Amino acid sequence: MISSKFWKNKKVLITGNTGFKGSWLSLWLIQMGAKVTGIGLPPNTTPSLFEKLDLSSKIENCFFNDIRDQLKLRQIICKTEPDVVFHLAAQPLVRDSYNDPLGTWSTNLIGSLNILDSLSEINKRCSLIMITTDKVYKNKEWGYGYRENDELGGHDPYSASKAACEIAIESWRASFCNSNKSFYSSNLAIATARSGNVIGGGDWSKDRILPDVIRALKDRKKILVRNPNSTRPWQHVLEPLCGYLILAEKLYKSQECSDFRKINKLSTSFNFGPNLESNRSVSEIVEEILNYWPGEWEIYDDKMNLHEAKLLYLNIDRAYNFLNWEPKWDFNISVRNTINWYKKFYHDETSALSLCIRDLEDFINHKNVQIINN
Repeated sequence: MISSKFWKNKKVLITGNTGFKGSWLSLWLIQMGAKVTGIGLPPNTTPSLFEKLDLSSKIENCFFNDIRDQLKLRQIICKTEPDVVFHLAAQPLVRDSYNDPLGTWSTNLIGSLNILDSLSEINKRCSLIMITTDKVYKNKEWGYGYRENDELGGHDPYSASKAACEIAIESWRASFCNSNKSFYSSNLAIATARSGNVIGGGDWSKDRILPDVIRALKDRKKILVRNPNSTRPWQHVLEPLCGYLILAEKLYKSQECSDFRKINKLSTSFNFGPNLESNRSVSEIVEEILNYWPGEWEIYDDKMNLHEAKLLYLNIDRAYNFLNWEPKWDFNISVRNTINWYKKFYHDETSALSLCIRDLEDFINHKNVQIINN
């Protein structure tokens, strides 16, 4: 349950607001009347959802800064004094992490610590949702869902950097956010969110299966698929964003009441993944896409042979039990709505803004989604 009244006029900081998920989250918060500040790098895709939605003119403050610049980050946070922070800024690609491991580690780990340290400077209650990834778990290629208390780890630099980030956040929370202590950042309540593989309209990133498929279909080329048998927890981008919003709201309200028992229950990690039937192979999602936009695909022999996990599932019981959150759109609806977004964008020249608002309204009006005004 999301309260639009809660978010109205709330000062919200989003790092990574220029990215795919950050753009969708910014739009949703703007629609609910939040005062959004964004910190991110300039968009690195053409087109970019951030630019297509004209978000730089819609949010309160837009800063193009690297989160590794601690001085500038601290200045922005002290100036804007957010009530809620969603930290999405990251180097998000497994394959890029092999090319630039140090850049990946410095952004994903040190950049996240810069966020924590900067927030300790503001003297007000603040709820922080640190978005990591489903790849933080030490992948044992087993056939059941990882739970939040399962072992962390990572073979590739991206996964390892995110697992290290989770450990650093837990250390920070235990050291400086204990409700029985009165120093440093005891005003800060922190939760981490681990979501599955998101799809949705407006993603033009490289080395992601759905944008790669869309590019091939648009250009009438054969789709090249690297790992057709790898299984992932596919979900529409609005699913985890809904979870982030519910978690942030509950965390903030628990601080408001100084309910330390609730704060401690929520100041932890949460998986936001799809239902079991949406855990599908790469070949299955490609075939499902072709039901709505016909084309052809073939297996691509990747000479680099970089290690990527084969099996990955998430257990979402904690989010259901503590947040009353559960996925709403199944695999077929998620793929259908995503492909319809791109077809209308390219074939009908419908604006990205109207397409995103349509999907957002459809998601909110889904029978299992409840948005309240009080």
